[in-house]
Amino acid sequence: MTNLFSALINDEAGFIVSAELVLVATIGVLGLLVGLSEIAWGLNEEMEDVGAAFGSVNQSYAYRGTAGCKGYIAGSHFEDEYDECDSQFNLSCDIYAEPESY
Repeated sequence: MTNLFSALINDEAGFIVSAELVLVATIGVLGLLVGLSEIAWGLNEEMEDVGAAFGSVNQSYAYRGTAGCKGYIAGSHFEDEYDECDSQFNLSCDIYAEPESY
């Protein structure tokens, strides 16, 4: 048993391989973190584009009333107003915004 234990202590055949594996794994994880950060940024920008497209749809409507010999129906009208944050480029992760105090 002592010979086996001393042989394991003195065996350094796998040391270089494991050190290289740790180095490669560390570089790989750092690369994945940077890549996932860029994917998240791109996804946020695309979702902002979709939101801006929905916000730019004009929802105004109007219809005329009708009138005849025995009655009438009044028309109706609605005009879509500009909403805050309805445009593109409202999302920015680089600028720190102070929280609003109530």
